[in-house]
Parts: sequence; structure tokens; C-alpha cells
Amino acid sequence: MQSDEIRSRFLKFFENRGHKIIPSSSLVPENDPSVLFTTAGMQQFKPYYTAPENALRDFEVKNVATVQKCIRTGDIEEVGDDTHLTFFEMLGNFSFGGYWKKEAIEYAYDFIVKELRLTIDYVSVFEGDKDTPADNESREIWQKIDSSLVVKNHNRADNFWGPTGDEGPCGPTTEIYINGVEIWNIVFNEFYKTGDGKYKPLEVKGIDTGMGLERLLVQVQKKKNVYETDLFDNEKTKEERIVTDHVKTSLFMISDGVMPSNTGGGYVLRRLIRRAVRFSKHLLAQEIDKIKKIYESVYILDDKGEIEKEESKFRETLIKGMKEFEKVASAVDEISGVDAFLLFTTYGFPFELTLELARERGLRVDEAAFKEEMRTHQKLSQTSSAGMFKGGLVDTGEETKKLHTATHLLNAALRQVLGSHVMQKGSNITAERLRFDFTHPQKMTEEEKKRVEEIVNDKIDEKLPVSFAEMPKTEAEKIAMHSFNEKYGDTVKVYSIGDEKTGYFSREFCGGPHVKNTAELYSSSREHSRDSGPFKILKEEAVAQGIRRIKAVLR
Repeated sequence: MQSDEIRSRFLKFFENRGHKIIPSSSLVPENDPSVLFTTAGMQQFKPYYTAPENALRDFEVKNVATVQKCIRTGDIEEVGDDTHLTFFEMLGNFSFGGYWKKEAIEYAYDFIVKELRLTIDYVSVFEGDKDTPADNESREIWQKIDSSLVVKNHNRADNFWGPTGDEGPCGPTTEIYINGVEIWNIVFNEFYKTGDGKYKPLEVKGIDTGMGLERLLVQVQKKKNVYETDLFDNEKTKEERIVTDHVKTSLFMISDGVMPSNTGGGYVLRRLIRRAVRFSKHLLAQEIDKIKKIYESVYILDDKGEIEKEESKFRETLIKGMKEFEKVASAVDEISGVDAFLLFTTYGFPFELTLELARERGLRVDEAAFKEEMRTHQKLSQTSSAGMFKGGLVDTGEETKKLHTATHLLNAALRQVLGSHVMQKGSNITAERLRFDFTHPQKMTEEEKKRVEEIVNDKIDEKLPVSFAEMPKTEAEKIAMHSFNEKYGDTVKVYSIGDEKTGYFSREFCGGPHVKNTAELYSSSREHSRDSGPFKILKEEAVAQGIRRIKAVLR
């Protein structure tokens, strides 16, 4: 029996028993800000449990049934085993004061045993606790239907459905298990959980059931796991399963209007696509086509090219970030918050990915320190936006001073490699990276960038002194580089790297903060070989005609 037939038979079964068939709602809840996505079949019906009279107004009946698209990402780390998915379809029947426990349990038993010819292992009921009494009524109903059924007591964690979001309808549940797997969850909504955690009895009791289509198919089609059913392509490795699951979920999300972004549902979507890229051995286009074909008779799916756009951007990020991650991970037992932050801000490496990779290698990540770095970064960004610091510096902190000093080395190295026509046209320096604009008519070659890096790192290795002197502008102009676009007073500061005895490597007009010796540009927590010094060019690009931009970091 294929998935199309299961959907059809489920809906027909309940239609014949007085239920109105309601289409699946969007994966993005229309009137429920408590959650990002539709996580259960009952979500679109939440208002009817507290105002059941509206069900008659809207549906002309008190009982409805659906096949609902759902997304749950709370168990994303478990995806790839035999049962966990981020996207799934939920078969559900619902009643808003139309029937109660006896009918709900009988319907479930008849559909599973008589309609699908499956054998129930056992059922579970809520055992009760100090807040809510045991559900003895459900136990008695099951035993009257089939005295040979095993009925087990389960606690609140297993057999009490909390509301979707912080508040809403909820109540004890009874569950059907087949081959040790939970197949159908029947919720008896007789309470309303308030925002302060209290459970108030509902005036009108309601039924809310949910049965995962994919899990049900495993039993009907006699498969070992969901990936062997007709909704998949028999993906065998964990990596293959993650890719298929995540691409499927992304495809359904975008088809319902979610777009990749850095906040809310868009961030969840972006994370799913990035995880799929990480685990995929090929481009995702063929995965997209495969999934569309599987669902073509049921859903219209269109990702509008967004998955491939995100894939293209992230593959480049992944290559660079993985190289840096390997450098960090190879030398430590715990990845520091600073390194995790550098991977995130400089290489675009998602923090969740750092956590996953570290976990795979048995490494810890200082998550608290990372969050503190993020808070500091946000404050600095706000400061920068407010224009509180001049000269291209976001602040005057230690890391910013180091990077500011590095721009002097970079400027001199560029003139040495590219020629004396190189002139600074602007800069922006934060605690994480430097951005340096300069005059040059063409794109730098890889050899030129590598040579510039080598020169800067050599000067750091040489432990050159950094000093300044105030002098008349006319005298300073004879010995130091300066911007012809800047207005200077009659007296200026000249910062020198090197000294008179060994020779000055750099001398510039400058009023900002600097370190006292280039040796300080080494990170105290990292060791570098001659081939991987602390200074690293991340990107070189055009910003205007004849003006190039370099983004670089100190590792």
C-alpha cells in the first residue's frame, strides 16, 4: 500500500464517520506567533478548543480530519536514524465537543486493526501525578475493545500533551505502539495551560490525534525504517539521509513562503540548507528533482532557485571555514570562544556547525565565551554605527589596536609588492578584522597576495618596535606616507615600525592606537608555522574603478 493510498484511506475513513476534510494549513502559522512553524495537525485548530461554537460556524460540523504538513527541528541531531525527520506529514482527526474518549479510541483501533490489518503491540495511558489524575477511563475503554491488549502506564513526559507554544489546550494522551514504535497519539484536551503554567479545565472537551504518515508507512509496507518507504529513495548512510531530509524540508518551507535569512524561520531554513551542503557529496539539484517527483501527485513544490543560491554561497564558505576549523581543532582539547567567534564572523562558519564538528571529534566548545564575544561584538557594532570613533576604528581595544598596526604593515607590503602607486583610500577596523582600501588598477594575483602575506608575517616575526613622534607637518611629509585627501594640522604624529639602526619598514601619519612591538600581533593562544603566520588575507576585491579592497585577519 503506497503513501497516496494511505492518505486517501485515512481521510475517507473519517469522512464516512461524520468528519469534514480540511486541507493542510501552511507550514507558517497564520495566527500563532508562539511558534515559527506548524509542528502538529492541531495547530490550525487551536482556537476551536477554547471556542468550540466557532467550529460549527466555520466547518458546519464539530469534527474534522486532515493530512497536515509539519516541521520539527528540536531533534535535528537525531535525523539520520530510522525514525527522526524534520519534515513529516501528520494524519489527524479532531473534535471540538463532538465526541470524547470512547469514540476516539474506537476509531483509532478500527483504522489500525480493521482497515490496515496491523497488529498492535501495546497501548499506553497516563499514569497520573500530583497535578493530574490517572486516565483510568481510557484504560477501561481499551480493555473493553480488546481484553488481550497490553495497556501500559506512562508518565507525564510520555503521555501528557503540552500545548504548542507557551500556552494552549492540552491533556492526557493514549498512544498506540507497533513493533515498539509509537504510531498514533490521541490527545484528550480537557485543560488549558495558561501563560503562568496553570492548568484550567476546559468547558468543552476536545479530541486531537496525530499519526505520522512516514512511521505508519514503515509498518504498512513492512520496512525497517522510514527511508525504505515510497516517500524516500532508500537512503542508507546517515549522511545521505540528512541531505534528503533537509532538502525536502527546505523545499517545503520555501514553497510556503519562507526565505533564507539570519532571523526566525529564515535562519532555520538557512541552517538546514547549510547542513545539507555539508553532508552532500554532490550538488543538491538532483535531490530537489527527486523530491519533487515523489510528491508531484500531492503537493506543488517550487524552491524558486533559493536552495541552489544558498548552496553556491555556502560551499565557498565551507571550504575556507573547514580549513581554519581543522587548524584550530588539531591543537586543542577545547575550542575557545574567541576561535569559535572568529570562525563565525570572519569565515561565515555557523556556530552550530562548529558545535557539530567539535562533537564529532570529541572536543568541547566554550559556548559561554562565544556568546560573550557575540555580545561584545554587537556592542561594538552599535558603537560603530553611532560614529563614536574616527579614523576607521570601531574602538580602541587590544584586538583593534593589533589590527590597526597590521594595516601599517599591509600598506607598506602592498607598496613593496605592487609599486609606489599604491595609496590608502580608506579603512575600517574592528576587533575581528581589518578592511583596507587602496589604489591599484587590477585584481591582485594569488602570487601577489601570498607575497604580501609573507612580508607582513616576516615583519611580525622580526619583532619590530612601534613608536611615534610628533613633528611639523612639513618635516613629516618628507619621511612618511600620508593621505592627500586628509586635512592635517601644522603638527602631526608619525608612527614608525622598525628603527633607525635596522631601517624603518613603515612610517605613516597616524593618530590612532597601536601596539608597541609587532610581536604582539601573535595571538597568545595560538601557534603558527612559517607557512601559516598570524596575518591572513581573506578577500581581495574591487570597490570602484582603480580602487581595490582587502579584508584580512590576525589568527
